[in-house]
Amino acid sequence: MAEDDLNDSLISLSRLLTGHQPLRDTLTRIAEFAVHAIPGADGAGLTMLEADRPQTVVATADFVQQVDDVQYGIGEGPCLMAVATGRTQVAGSLGGEERWPRFGPRVGRLGVHSALSLPLLLGDQVLGAMNVYAHEKNAFGPEAVRVGEAYSGPAAVSVHNAQILATSQRLAEQLQQALSTRAVIDQAMGVMRSRTGCSAAEARDRLMEISRKQGLKVSLVAQNLIDGAVRSARARSVRSTQEAP
Repeated sequence: MAEDDLNDSLISLSRLLTGHQPLRDTLTRIAEFAVHAIPGADGAGLTMLEADRPQTVVATADFVQQVDDVQYGIGEGPCLMAVATGRTQVAGSLGGEERWPRFGPRVGRLGVHSALSLPLLLGDQVLGAMNVYAHEKNAFGPEAVRVGEAYSGPAAVSVHNAQILATSQRLAEQLQQALSTRAVIDQAMGVMRSRTGCSAAEARDRLMEISRKQGLKVSLVAQNLIDGAVRSARARSVRSTQEAP
């Protein structure tokens, strides 16, 4: 059964990036597949390094976020150790765990007694950790650890690819926005030049001056100018139609 669940999760993982969904949704699905694959798991989360500091970005259950918040608050726990060492950390009785004497009792009182933290490794680079928790004691035996490590490798690749895809999409959107903004500014400069007979440089300077005075972005000033020109043109067209014999 464990092997079948692992295979199911790996197959789902391989198909994950074929869709068009936000990064957070993709990472949540990776964590959900981990819960499905790893025997004994009640919840999982992904912790990523941001500015070299660990931060839980997704969790499949509220208690997972609570456990990780305790770790970050006191500075000890299986996730932090997995990230620091690049090695799997497993515990079956957190309340009495000597490695984390402050963390263990606190999460034990939350009803969480077992932890399996797996570093997300991409070559020699540690991207973060996949943290799997269970309410039962000794929930993660050798088989669960084996399955978790078998899943964490492909999961790390999927996380990395999802981040690259999200970055590429964000850059494409920013480029499209920049091109659209440039087109609007060019149109506004054309309107201003046709009205005043000024040069392109003079039109640009006037737009920037209006932007500073009104406290608005140049692109918004340009769009307002174009909208005003369109309204004036439509008004002239209506008057011409009404005055026609």
